Amino acid sequence: MLYQAYQLQSDLMSPFRLLAQSTSAAMWLNKTEGSFLRKWSASMEVFSRMRLTHSRPAYNLDSVNVDGQDVPVTEEAVMTMPFGTLLRFRKDASIDLPFQPPVLLVAPLSGHFATLLRETARTLLQDHDVYITDWHNARDVPLGEGAFALDDYIDHMIRFIQTIGPGTHVIAVCQPCVAALAATALMAEDDDAAQPRSLTLMAGPVDCRVNPTGVNVLATSKPIEWFEKNLISRVPLPHAGHGRRVYPGFVQLSAFLGMNLERHKKSFKDLYRHLVEGDVEKADVIRLFYDEYLAVNDLPAEFYLETVEKVFQTYDLPLGKLGYRGRLVNPGAIRHTALMTVEGERDDICAVGQTVAAQDLCPNIPLHRRVHHVQIGVGHYGVFSGRRWNQQIYPRVREMIHASAI
Repeated sequence: MLYQAYQLQSDLMSPFRLLAQSTSAAMWLNKTEGSFLRKWSASMEVFSRMRLTHSRPAYNLDSVNVDGQDVPVTEEAVMTMPFGTLLRFRKDASIDLPFQPPVLLVAPLSGHFATLLRETARTLLQDHDVYITDWHNARDVPLGEGAFALDDYIDHMIRFIQTIGPGTHVIAVCQPCVAALAATALMAEDDDAAQPRSLTLMAGPVDCRVNPTGVNVLATSKPIEWFEKNLISRVPLPHAGHGRRVYPGFVQLSAFLGMNLERHKKSFKDLYRHLVEGDVEKADVIRLFYDEYLAVNDLPAEFYLETVEKVFQTYDLPLGKLGYRGRLVNPGAIRHTALMTVEGERDDICAVGQTVAAQDLCPNIPLHRRVHHVQIGVGHYGVFSGRRWNQQIYPRVREMIHASAI
């Protein structure tokens, strides 16, 4: 009933938000700072933006600067499956560029869209041929397409890597670190020619027994049956996936908003003030952030529940118990893939120690092909976006990838 109630509320409010959007656009024609019309317009825009959306925002990666020249970039769907698309940011082939190793950027399937890694991809594009796992919203996937569990997630990752081909480098951010390590181990054990040349795990919950955070404590505070009973809903009509069991993105986002409610209230007050003062540049920063933050992606129930249980409650991977279609995942099988782990000193989601645990799980990777980096002064998001990602973390990632590509 939870999703049905949310859908009803959304449907009832939709006409008012559309009216607010059109009113705001019309009123903005009055350019007098501080005027009644300017204030009314700002109020209408803030109201219209205080809503959730359920479609992937645009990546807006139309060009990239490579060695001082502006190179056009187009999005290319290389492989499309019901629950995800292998998307390539293809550079203009007519421009002569230095060798750029192929990189698969594995995005989290955790309530937001893969566009959360837009800036990560933008930085990588300078020196690499970048692909991304563009996960679909589960509420838009018809029930007839079947379930999507952790094994299916690993399947998608293996198929995407095989499609890109030998020489692929994989970068997993946060949640998919466990699945990325599992996929690499399985491909290594099968002696797959496309097994990754390098694997970079960034701020991921490889071993949640280490230095547990509030997220880890929450995950272990209730049995898995509680999560299924209280957090799983069925998608209502009129969505294509009606009847599918999901962990709704709006439920997860509500929890995140509640953790920092005062900060978000202040942001919308600042948006109103900037609009009234005509400071469009500052208003745009807030607009862009919330366009992304309030775009929610429903998770298939099977994937969500298995992730909570196997990654956060029973620690299957570090304990050597993680199964995949009747096989045990053995990270010790990885011998030819370089491994880099990255953590943020102030990360309160995946604390220091949880990701570097992957190094001990892969004893057969030669020491000279392993790298670990702890970035001082950053939290979770600072590991893969922002100034320190660009200036301090990325150069080390690039160095490792290019050294492994030879």
